Amino acid sequence: MLAAERHRRIVAEIARIKFVTTDDLTTLLRVSHETIRRDLALLERQGELVRVHGGATAAQTPVGEEASFSERSDAFAAEKQTIGRAAAALIEPNQTIVIDVGTTALEVARALPADHVGVIATPSLLVAAEVSTRPRAEVLVSGGRLRGGDLACSNAQAVEFFSNLRADAVFLGSGGLAPYGLTDYHLDEVATKRVMLANASHRYVLADSSKFGRTAAHRVCELSGFDTLITDQPCPAELRTALIQAGGSIIAG
Repeated sequence: MLAAERHRRIVAEIARIKFVTTDDLTTLLRVSHETIRRDLALLERQGELVRVHGGATAAQTPVGEEASFSERSDAFAAEKQTIGRAAAALIEPNQTIVIDVGTTALEVARALPADHVGVIATPSLLVAAEVSTRPRAEVLVSGGRLRGGDLACSNAQAVEFFSNLRADAVFLGSGGLAPYGLTDYHLDEVATKRVMLANASHRYVLADSSKFGRTAAHRVCELSGFDTLITDQPCPAELRTALIQAGGSIIAG
């Protein structure tokens, strides 16, 4: 296949589904990963797409830096509290639960009752500080390299910690959520999130409606990589259909 035809098909595929992985393109076009990487680099320079970790997305899809913790804390505060209460209501006594980093994850911790009994594991010092006020809760912190603002821990130490922990449920934060999957802004934390998902019996993603259709730079998983989306309002039709087709469910406040 000539390069021009490959490029046409790549652009057409992204226009159709908004995101493609490098693996998908190698299968579709029957060429090597190295060839696809060169094609994507060229098409990005031409403004046809935006490369992200693991593939490429449509050029018009917003990909940028995450706002500061203080800005995110003030944005959609009521919606995040709604999501936090809905998530906390799913947590039963004496379970082992993982709560991720982020402003919405922090609302899950805040919504836990004062007499909550169980194990709470987290890579977030903010979440740990919040749940430590529950005297009957056992709090486990992963350790690792600390990122300011969210006070989030990551690196190989955090990955190993969660690799050795089997949880009843994980409540995962999100940078963006679209039909092609869940994305995040911090590459070092993606590996931690994937291990959390792999070792939990029930996998929940927390996302207020501002995350719908948003793309952060690094893909965490496909929509089939988690069980339930907890959000504050109904999803757009395209995202809802994609979630249902992936076998997921939606809890909307």
